[in-house]
Amino acid sequence: MQLSPSTDIALRAVMRLAGGDADGGRVTIGIIAGQVGASPRHVGKAIARLTAMGLVTAQRGRTGGLTLTPAGRAVRLGALVRDLEDDREVVECVGDHPCPLIAACRLRRALAEASAAFYAELDRYTVADLVAGPAGRLLQLLAHPRAGAGTTEE
Repeated sequence: MQLSPSTDIALRAVMRLAGGDADGGRVTIGIIAGQVGASPRHVGKAIARLTAMGLVTAQRGRTGGLTLTPAGRAVRLGALVRDLEDDREVVECVGDHPCPLIAACRLRRALAEASAAFYAELDRYTVADLVAGPAGRLLQLLAHPRAGAGTTEE
């Protein structure tokens, strides 16, 4: 199963917020966009959706920024991906061009069961689980690229 690009960006954004805000530094859409390799426009759309879901808070202004809410840190990945993907089917059997095999097809059921197993496996993890251990340390480095790099400011 392949996730949509917007879901991918949203997952990267919540990971960045979960793992990289320990010092209380201001995190913006522009910062996240640069760190996750996405355009600010696409990150902004993902953040707007995550904010509407109650997983991220956004404060405007000079001292503003983005923060992951406690619900955002505790959300199960399966539930988050289901919401971001609108729990759509893997294949489109009906619609503008319905499949002629739909009446006797077993593929749709097999794909639905595989999708359920995919989400059940994701439900074993929370966003906080994703940033535990080495991933969290890497996200901290992304948040503070000069820390520990041994470089000096010019």
